[in-house]
Amino acid sequence: EMAVKAIKQGASDFIEKPFHVDRLLLSLKRTLEHTALRQENHSLREKLLDVEMLWGESPPMASLRQSLEKVAPTNSRILIQGECGTGKETLAREVHRRSKCAQGPFVVVSCANLRPSSFEEELFGVEKTQEGLCKIGFLEQAHGGTLFLSAVHDMPLETQGKILRVLHEHPFQRLGGGQPVHVDLRLIASTSVDLQEAVRKGTFRQDLYYRLNVVSLRSPALRERGEDISRLATFFLNKLAAGLEVGEKKWTGESLAAMQAYRWPGNIRELKNVVERALIFAPPHLETLGLDVLPGEIQGLVPPTVDGAEKNQEILSLPLKEARECFERQYLFAQVNRFSGNISRTASFVGMERSALHRKIRELKVKTERSRMALDT
Repeated sequence: EMAVKAIKQGASDFIEKPFHVDRLLLSLKRTLEHTALRQENHSLREKLLDVEMLWGESPPMASLRQSLEKVAPTNSRILIQGECGTGKETLAREVHRRSKCAQGPFVVVSCANLRPSSFEEELFGVEKTQEGLCKIGFLEQAHGGTLFLSAVHDMPLETQGKILRVLHEHPFQRLGGGQPVHVDLRLIASTSVDLQEAVRKGTFRQDLYYRLNVVSLRSPALRERGEDISRLATFFLNKLAAGLEVGEKKWTGESLAAMQAYRWPGNIRELKNVVERALIFAPPHLETLGLDVLPGEIQGLVPPTVDGAEKNQEILSLPLKEARECFERQYLFAQVNRFSGNISRTASFVGMERSALHRKIRELKVKTERSRMALDT
C-alpha cells in the first residue's frame, strides 16, 4: 500500500529495506536517465516553439525560409545579420537542426559577454590550469556540431587574428599546450552592426569578414513583417499564459491593430516582453486583453475602426459621402499598416490597382508613418 501511494505521488521507484546497494544504484541510474530524458524533451519542445518565431506569411520570412532550406544542409559558414532582438540565435539553431551535424552539440559563444583578457582561454581552452586540470574551450566543445559566435563584432582584434588562423589552418593549440588540436565543426556568426563599416573603421578584420561571410542570411526586423505581428502576439500570449498559469487569454481587435501599427524598435524580444508584462498586470479574471494592458506608446497607435456602438452612431450621423470616406479612410489605414506600408501588397489584397490605391490614399489623406514611407518608395 505504501509503495502504491508513493508511486501515485510521483516517486519513480520503491525499494524495500533492507536494500541491496546494486539494486539502489540501478534504481538511481534509471531515475537519473528518466529525468534527463524528460528535461531534454522539454528543452526540445521549447526550441520547437521558439522556431515558430521564424515563420509567418510575410515576404521577408518566406524569402528567409527558402534561403534556409538551401544553405542548412551544407557545411558552409554563415553570417546572420539583423537588428537586436530579431531572433538571430533562433535562426542559427534552426540551421543547426537541419544540418548534417544536427546530432552534434550547438555551442553558443557570446562575444559581447566575454572579457578580452579571458577570450582566448574560453575559446581555445587551457592545457593545464592552476588546479592541474585540462580546460576544454568552446572550439573543442563544438566538435562534431556547430559553434555559434554571437555578436561577433565585439570580438577583440587580437583574437580575430587567431580565430582567422584556426579557420585557415584548422588545428590549434590550447593555451600553454604544444600538441595540435583538430576539430570538425560548422561556424555560424551573427552581428547587429554593419561589418563592412566596421572593416572601414578598422575595428573588424577584412580577411575575417570574408571568411565568415560565405553565405549571408538576414533576420528581418519585426516592422518589416507586419502581417506576422498578430500571429506572434497570439503565440506568445498562449505560451506565456500557460507558463504563468493565468488561464486562457485572447487579444481584442484594437490591441492587435495597435501592435501592428507600432514600430517595435526592440523587435521580437520587445514584443515578447510586452506580452509578458500585459499578462502580469492584467486582472486575473480578465479573459480578453484590451488596449489598457499595453504600454502607452502602443496604446496611442490604435487605428480608428468602425467597431463599437459609438463609432457606428458617428458614421450613421454623417451624410453618405462623408460616411463612405470615413469608412474608407479607416479601412485603408488599417490595411496599409497590416502590410507594413507595402502599397503593392495592400492593393492586391483590397482589390485595387496600385496607382488607384495611391490616388485614394492621397485623396483621403491617410496619414500614417508607414503609408508615408510607402508613398516615398
